[in-house]
Amino acid sequence: MINILLVGFGGFVGSVLRYTVSGYVQQSVGTLDFPYGTLAVNVLGCFIIGFLSQLAESRGVFTSESRLFVFTGFLGGFTTFSSFGNETLNLVRDSQAMNAFANVGANLVIGLFAVWLGRT
Repeated sequence: MINILLVGFGGFVGSVLRYTVSGYVQQSVGTLDFPYGTLAVNVLGCFIIGFLSQLAESRGVFTSESRLFVFTGFLGGFTTFSSFGNETLNLVRDSQAMNAFANVGANLVIGLFAVWLGRT
């Protein structure tokens, strides 16, 4: 039960921050021609998950509970794109380039298709 609460609270914080940061960036740019706010949170989320993953791997600074809160909850709420970026880079690091390319292609093509399907 505690794990579910950790993920849920982390997701709440991440989602609220995504809404705030994305809106601020989009308003600051002053144009609706491109989703700059979404791009900003996706890139920031990727940077954060990369930085924290390195800390976790090199220094072991995260407990399993804090990983659930930060990686699954907070970053999952802030952006799911950060998990996609981290998992793809892990495939490249593990010499699984074909799987990395397949992951990128599948997420892009199937994801766009799913959005299209949902909109039709």
